[in-house]
Amino acid sequence: MAYDYSVGAFQVGCRVENHTDRSKSALIPRALVDTGSEYTWLPEKTLERIGVGVEKKVLACTVANGLRTTRKVGFAIIRVEKSFTIDEVVFAEPGDLTLLGARTLEGLSLVVDPRRKKLVATGPLLAA
Repeated sequence: MAYDYSVGAFQVGCRVENHTDRSKSALIPRALVDTGSEYTWLPEKTLERIGVGVEKKVLACTVANGLRTTRKVGFAIIRVEKSFTIDEVVFAEPGDLTLLGARTLEGLSLVVDPRRKKLVATGPLLAA
């Protein structure tokens, strides 16, 4: 059974940067906010164009339709409005969705406001 992304789903724009050379970046006009995806998936050609290197050659994944696959993973800086973080990103192949995943959202200190279909700041972080 395929996941219905039209229910409560929304997209945001973000910028991806090479973490070793921040002058190399690209705008991602629309990424589906997907808290069900651990990783952020960005187009392979975009990541290669800005010089994001492959750090893990094989990451086993189960995609929304239940199929198992493998993808390459690298490190990148991701910016959404004033927030930014460094994270592992999946090199999305043609046919893959462009996703902003849960780990990136946590690093950005952003959460989903489902009523307004937007990302909002989490507020102060708790410390022990």
